[in-house]
Amino acid sequence: MRKAGNRLRISAQLIDAESGAHLWADRYDGALEDVFDLQDQITDKVVGIVEPNLQRSEIEPARRKPPEDLGAYDLYLRALFVISTSKLSDARIAAPLLEEALKLDPNYATAHALAALCRQIFYIQGELKETDKAEGLRHARAALANAGDDATAIARAALVIGHLGWDHRTAIDAVKNALAINPSSASAHFFAAPIYAFSGDYAQAITYADRALRLSPRDSLAFLAYHAYGAEALHEGGYDAAIPWFAKSVQVTGGAYHSVFAQAASLALAGRADEGRALLREAKSDVPADWIKRISQTGMSREILDIVAKGASLLGLG
Repeated sequence: MRKAGNRLRISAQLIDAESGAHLWADRYDGALEDVFDLQDQITDKVVGIVEPNLQRSEIEPARRKPPEDLGAYDLYLRALFVISTSKLSDARIAAPLLEEALKLDPNYATAHALAALCRQIFYIQGELKETDKAEGLRHARAALANAGDDATAIARAALVIGHLGWDHRTAIDAVKNALAINPSSASAHFFAAPIYAFSGDYAQAITYADRALRLSPRDSLAFLAYHAYGAEALHEGGYDAAIPWFAKSVQVTGGAYHSVFAQAASLALAGRADEGRALLREAKSDVPADWIKRISQTGMSREILDIVAKGASLLGLG
């Protein structure tokens, strides 16, 4: 902490105690008379940033461990590493790791929540199998039943219940619970954004997206916030404004086709259908022709689904 006149500068660092490796650092400036507000801001920011940074630092050692030494948490971390983009190919790698984790610990809420998300991806991006939908909801409910004070597990499970179960009320209640447990959880805020956007409450979705990005601006879950911004822009008829948000999502996810499709549909709605079709052709991810049918199986509000369907039609997709 440094002081100059009535100004304060507080520096914070996160260091790995075993290796001495630098994980994160930031600094905060404020007036001395606002010291208590500044203290609260720092606490809020540090609590929000430590979780994702600490988890990232734990993933690499878990990936280096030999298979015979892997515990349930190591298996979860390996799964988390590969599924960050929400691609079908990644979910297929992550799911068996989570199954092994749940064999070791059948009540492991965090693994159940991530397994639920894998099943959601299988259902929507795969073959629309009712077994995947049922398994996704089973894992999500198991996560909620065993989560205790794990805000991330609760919020991730809430997303699946809202999307696969079309149960917006339960999803919203669950994510509110997650944020009451940990008001500074960046991941809980990221999951809250699409939960509210799918329910049609765009104002709340934007509020949570804003806070999520303030807490963890370089998070792998940032695409959830960008989708919320894009959905809100589509709702307002701002098709041009939606395009850069979905483009950011494409970048974060490495070209996951849910993001590619959203950007292409926005281009079409903005009168740039040729650019949208070119984007689909050039994308590394092959967007299915029946993508509208697939996303109509989620809990997306009818109003936003109709807008996206219009964009799909302009692209020549069913």
